[in-house]
Amino acid sequence: MAYQSVAGGICAPKGFAAAGVHCGIRHNNAKKDLAIIRADVRCAAAACYTTNKVHGHPIDIDREHLKDGYAQAILVNSGNANTCAPGGRELALATCDLAAAALGLPAGDILPSSTGVIGQAMTLEPFARGIPAAAAALDHGPAGSLAAAEAIMTTDTHPKQKAVEFTLSGRPCRIGAIAKGSGMIHPNMATMLLFMTTDAAVAPDVLQGILNEVVPATFNQISVDGDTSTNDTVTLLASGLCGNAPLTPGTADYATFAAALTEVAEAMCRELAGDGEGATKLLECTVTGAPDLATARAVAKSVISSTLFKAAMFGADANWGRILCAIGYTPGDFDIRHTCVWLKSKAGEIYVCENAAHHPYSEEEAAVILQEDEIGIHVDLGCGSAAAKAWGCDLTYDYVKINGDYRT
Repeated sequence: MAYQSVAGGICAPKGFAAAGVHCGIRHNNAKKDLAIIRADVRCAAAACYTTNKVHGHPIDIDREHLKDGYAQAILVNSGNANTCAPGGRELALATCDLAAAALGLPAGDILPSSTGVIGQAMTLEPFARGIPAAAAALDHGPAGSLAAAEAIMTTDTHPKQKAVEFTLSGRPCRIGAIAKGSGMIHPNMATMLLFMTTDAAVAPDVLQGILNEVVPATFNQISVDGDTSTNDTVTLLASGLCGNAPLTPGTADYATFAAALTEVAEAMCRELAGDGEGATKLLECTVTGAPDLATARAVAKSVISSTLFKAAMFGADANWGRILCAIGYTPGDFDIRHTCVWLKSKAGEIYVCENAAHHPYSEEEAAVILQEDEIGIHVDLGCGSAAAKAWGCDLTYDYVKINGDYRT
């Protein structure tokens, strides 16, 4: 399909404004910690959440507010996860009331979200200060998206946003996104915090169906450290302001939209995985020749989740045996005898494993290839036609340093 990247992030589609401010949840006054994303109209909405049995109170409120399939604003704080926190549910509901008053919307159309430290109490005071300030700062332009992207960061080293433009029924349409995520990333049915907007016209049930198609192939295929967060959330709002005929499954427009959403999702996956805590390298594993899609996805994620392999990539060590090991313990019934592996980067490509055995290569050449900051791992299982990707990062000394004193 034809699409192009555009500026504006979450505010690139028609009908969306955003803002980010410092309200006092985080002690560092230089860091924004509260964001609002507001739509000009009530939107069809879809979401996916963490599968962790321990989850943030805002997720419960989100689910309740999305029962009718519509929402108009998202309220996000960083610095405190509001998970296992005293009075957390009541606080999440109270923040929705504050946002409703500031934005002139029903509280039931506000979707709250939180990220940060688990199990710590939080008061309403910073929200009472910050929500009116954020509402007053709402901006429909790129600055609004950037401010919101900055406000949801925790240990991220940079804000993450993406937007694309494409055509539906001859009309220009856009999808925009912002995300945060650096550690505690090993999602299943969601990822970190990620918010997307579109001006396409889509009914809530169709929108949820598209999101359910895209998430397993993208956000579920990321792993930084093997820990599934308690607050993982993906939310998608559709304003319908581009003026297309509402999307219908099985049509060309539906396929175009799904492909564009996948493009945005994959771009955010790369951003999130590459910014893993302490990471120096983005790892992208592509699996081909699998007997079925489930096996392809499982093998790709197993490789980029391997602690030993991640450590080898940090050291630029072409230890392909660790790849084979990770493939071998992947659940499923498949034949590994024809497995071949290549490692590549912008410095070149090297063939290291053929038919599950050593393929002669130069260690010196491999070391040069693996010094780059983006490494591709291609695994061909040789026993089918299914393919999948997964994204991760190397494991460095700094990961332990960051998490050794995360709360302080």
